[in-house]
Amino acid sequence: MKNFKKVLAVLLAVVMVLSLAACTGKKDDGGDKGAAKKTLVASIEQGLEGKFSPFFSLSQSDTNVAGFVTLYTFPVDRVGNPVLKGMGKDGETRSYNGKDYTYYAAANVEVKQNDDGTVYYDMTMRDDIVYSDGTKATIDDVIFGLYVYLDPTYDGNATMYSLPIEGLEEYRAGMAPLYQLLYVAGEDNTDFSLWTEDQQKAFWTEGLPKAGEAFAQSIIDYVMINYAAAYGLETEADAIELWGFSGENAAEMWASIYDAYKGDIDGEEGINETEAADRTVWACLDPAYTVGIKTGESAANITGIQKTGDYSLRIVTTKFDATMIYQLSLPIAPMAYYGDASLYNYENNQFGFTKGDLSIVKSKTTTPLGAGPFVFKSYENGTVHLEANPKYLLGEPKIANLDLRETSEANKVSGVVAGTIDIADPSYDTDRAKEIAAQNGFSADEWEKFDGPKLTTKLIDYLGYGYMGINPNLVKVGNDPYSDASKNLRKGINTIISVYRDEYIDSYYGNTASVINYPISNTSWAAPQTTDDGYQIAYSKDVNGNPIYTAEMTVEQKHEAAVKAALGFFEAAGCTVADGKVTAAPAGVELKYQVEIGAGGTGDHPLYLLMQKAGEVLGSIGITFTVNDWANANDLYATYQNGTAQFWCAAWGAATDPDMYQLYHSNGSTNYYHISDKELDDLIMKGRASADQPYRKAIYKSAMEIILDYGVELPMYQRSECTVLSTERVNIDTLPGDMTPYWGWAAEIHTLEMK
Repeated sequence: MKNFKKVLAVLLAVVMVLSLAACTGKKDDGGDKGAAKKTLVASIEQGLEGKFSPFFSLSQSDTNVAGFVTLYTFPVDRVGNPVLKGMGKDGETRSYNGKDYTYYAAANVEVKQNDDGTVYYDMTMRDDIVYSDGTKATIDDVIFGLYVYLDPTYDGNATMYSLPIEGLEEYRAGMAPLYQLLYVAGEDNTDFSLWTEDQQKAFWTEGLPKAGEAFAQSIIDYVMINYAAAYGLETEADAIELWGFSGENAAEMWASIYDAYKGDIDGEEGINETEAADRTVWACLDPAYTVGIKTGESAANITGIQKTGDYSLRIVTTKFDATMIYQLSLPIAPMAYYGDASLYNYENNQFGFTKGDLSIVKSKTTTPLGAGPFVFKSYENGTVHLEANPKYLLGEPKIANLDLRETSEANKVSGVVAGTIDIADPSYDTDRAKEIAAQNGFSADEWEKFDGPKLTTKLIDYLGYGYMGINPNLVKVGNDPYSDASKNLRKGINTIISVYRDEYIDSYYGNTASVINYPISNTSWAAPQTTDDGYQIAYSKDVNGNPIYTAEMTVEQKHEAAVKAALGFFEAAGCTVADGKVTAAPAGVELKYQVEIGAGGTGDHPLYLLMQKAGEVLGSIGITFTVNDWANANDLYATYQNGTAQFWCAAWGAATDPDMYQLYHSNGSTNYYHISDKELDDLIMKGRASADQPYRKAIYKSAMEIILDYGVELPMYQRSECTVLSTERVNIDTLPGDMTPYWGWAAEIHTLEMK
């Protein structure tokens, strides 16, 4: 889930902030210059690190800052599909929600699948892109950026190096970062053919400890920013203890972490795989340790990256990969600024920096420069100051200045009311809705009014979904977690829980969330819709495959029907059922279960009361089901990541492409259900290997039905994310129409106006 969140952070920045796009069709010349003499202040999550590079930003907040400054090759539209033909003056028009919207791109991309399995991605960019410093952009800048991402020592968030680009493995071979070689060799190494004894000693006595201390400090800062108020944290020692380690300061915390994981930094359950502060130990190292060391032979270039003109290139992959096209939304970043133009000569395999040494690129991390809608001016006291870029391709923004200000969750709504910020993104539930309503002067029962004299509220679906997971190794009959009996045991429990979803999710979120029935976010084009053939409510059929409910049933009758159907599943699982209760369990089954939930220790979670109710009902028919409320959400995560949780409630973040590999493939890194099913694996790989959306949607629906049949996941809810704006200061009419998770308030930032 950590990796999903990192990918999501970058992806959302690309589609909601970074994209070159406009709506309703025409470029804008900046309009009324009187309106431009304004400053818009937007909240940004706390935790800015000052890494505003399109190549090396780590946190979502830093990535968003880089996005306002950087121009990308193309955006995605309102449903997350890449805009591949938006380069022309008329852009590309697509329909959404019954309306036509026009999108613009800095480059067009043609995709051709060849008979031999290779794929050509031909990119042509505009020839009139100018950076804010007045220099002109060419395809060499894009090629430079590609080689940064694909360098053997690259340690940023991008994962292009995992794609099947022709010649990529040969280029990355024969070189590794110095720190990686030193770490693998160990402190007692005696072979100094690739580095000196002094370098090795310095790494273990000074380099790694200092990086570890910085790493630990980033976690301490993260905890203090996000949890200090909720848990009454006063000192760094309090934060360290809450995170599950010991020590009075960062150095002592690092020693505790290192000891806890026995020095394992890169292992599957190592230090870097368990942190949550959006950085790694290696990212904290002195840059001298990140330089590449030649260990063998390697190719001088990547044969699959081919310059075809001053404004065009071709990328060749050895096979089709559905995620490849999203990775081609690349930064158009000035090589002359981020790199060294004297080190670029395409014909002689020079690409703007020395292979294995990205120090020149990293040196510009705190001061980004690009062709985006705004120009970076400064970062101080938790606020990033940006100015409108008069050279922006779609016209100078109507807002002259944009300030991005770190804002705590508690101050987001009040900050907009007070005038310290103009736009914020608070977490949204019925309590927050009532707070907004009160600020607008509405009564308590008018909390679902979104627009008022002080605040305007815009809701969009969250790019992800809430769910309950089940570990089949701990909730089973006999020794086979995937036998029919084990499936029926889990289905019986899910049947009872699922019938209460509507009632309890509505009580927490009101009409700002909806129940979902498949393990996928409703924001995805691959999500089954109620109008699709074969659409089913999750766990709404009995053990014989007959519908449990009818349209005429009352709520109480549905509850009774769910219990009756659940008893049928339990009996099929080998339980003894008599007089409406489970009176005996199958051999070796205790029928005592616990669900883990991160409700802050106070029950504040959309599924907490639902789980309590499920416990009451299951208890009434002979099955113990208790709720364990974790104060620290990271402790909750550990329970299902290490396989000790029987049931757990959490939420997945989703990427734009609905690829299911990471979550459900037998080799998926976050397959916490431990499913190993050849049919499921084959479906997932077929979905990856096709560009045909209707075909992929059908494939993924079949895969999701297998997951539901195993009874290991109960989809719960699709919630909303919230944008709150000052009605008094922001011209609401200039916001993008039909905002979505892929197309937020900043997607058309150049046309947004202040009053």
